[in-house]
Amino acid sequence: MSKDTNTVEKRDGFQSKWGFILACIGSAVGMGNIWRFPIMVQQYGGMTFLLPYFLFVILIGSSGVIEEFALGRRAKAGPVGAFGMCTKERTGSDKAGKAIGAIPIIGALMLAIGYTVVLGWIFKYAFLSITGGLYSLGTDMGAIGGTFGVTAPEAETLGEALKAMASAGFFGIGNGVWQIIALVVSLAIMVMGIAGGIEKANKIMMPVLFGLFLVLAVYIATLPGAQEGYKYILTINPAGLADPKVWVFAFGQAFFSLSVAGNGSVIYGSYLPEGEDIPGSARNVAVFDTIAALLAALVIVPSMAAVLGAGISEVHGGPGLMFVYLVNVFNAMPGGRIIGVVFFICVLFAGVSSIVNLYEAPIAFLQEQFKFNRAAAVGTIGVIGLIVSISIQPWTSQWMDVVSIYICPLGAALAGVMFFWVLSKKSALEEVNNGAKKPIGSWFYPLGKYVYIPLSLAALVLGIIYGGIG
Repeated sequence: MSKDTNTVEKRDGFQSKWGFILACIGSAVGMGNIWRFPIMVQQYGGMTFLLPYFLFVILIGSSGVIEEFALGRRAKAGPVGAFGMCTKERTGSDKAGKAIGAIPIIGALMLAIGYTVVLGWIFKYAFLSITGGLYSLGTDMGAIGGTFGVTAPEAETLGEALKAMASAGFFGIGNGVWQIIALVVSLAIMVMGIAGGIEKANKIMMPVLFGLFLVLAVYIATLPGAQEGYKYILTINPAGLADPKVWVFAFGQAFFSLSVAGNGSVIYGSYLPEGEDIPGSARNVAVFDTIAALLAALVIVPSMAAVLGAGISEVHGGPGLMFVYLVNVFNAMPGGRIIGVVFFICVLFAGVSSIVNLYEAPIAFLQEQFKFNRAAAVGTIGVIGLIVSISIQPWTSQWMDVVSIYICPLGAALAGVMFFWVLSKKSALEEVNNGAKKPIGSWFYPLGKYVYIPLSLAALVLGIIYGGIG
């Protein structure tokens, strides 16, 4: 069967293998690598957590990541067009597939909107680190926590949120101005297109991010007390491997870190040229995403051990780690001001590279389905993102929970079903092997069909049970 031709004329795409890989690494390397992974490693016993984590990274990278890249490239479209292609081959009609494909598009837009709020925080903290505003707070946890409280206000009720907005002004509440700056920078990259914007930006940001994190890791290793952090990371407790929570959270971390949600990887795969090695690209993305997470752990855990000592056991993951505890840690160590600047620049690059991937799926949807030109699609999604992100600031945590717990795993499962169950096996394997150095093994198809898809559904169920696993 020929590939779907319902695509945008003169469709943009990645111009090089490593441009594509770096963009995909950028989409995968995000806040989960920085504010969650190191704490998971510390809380669940270092290597006791890492061993199942590595196992799940290999499993998901060898199935879901390959599947989403191949699905996008075969359709030369995002989730709506790709799902429609699958149902059209099976039933002769693409209507059902296109309708289902709207789910991961909605998920991508909702996640991007929540991420816009977080990226506003990051831009503000990067600015404050450069100007010395963070360093001037010293180790006063009241002042540090208060700064973040003003930046990221929370409200339990609608009345509280409306009161905060009324007193601060619509753009003044929390972090409105910084959100605008963050969104404008991200949209500027996207409006220049795939090759001219996203690819070029990631070719700069990703090498710099890895290089700076490596420099930080080397410096942290010289601090007295840092060795205690390495003990946390290298600890293995065989009895701990019998704890189901270790496996659940290792799986959740791997699943969400690799960005399998039926949207971002599908749309980036759609920009991949014919003849590129999809299994090889998926392997590189999994490897470098894991390296980024490990570098973050090698910076954060030893630095906290050096400054906090036994107090490290009281630290929890999430935004509080990055915007409260780490500010205190950096301010307390020699050269802390410089360390803070380098760290928040790394976080800034991780945030921007992730958000352009999240917004790309809905932008491409407008191009593909409604024939918007690039600038109009970027502008339309940007306005929606700005208005909604500023409005949800008091409920950012709840907003992100809904998307990550329900919509992302569902999108991943739906993409898997479309590729492994609806699209013919012949078409699926033909696309995976198109450009591969050698045909993929016979393990791939049953692994995706009977293991990866149930795991995606497990991510949904476990997320509901535990209140989020990634």
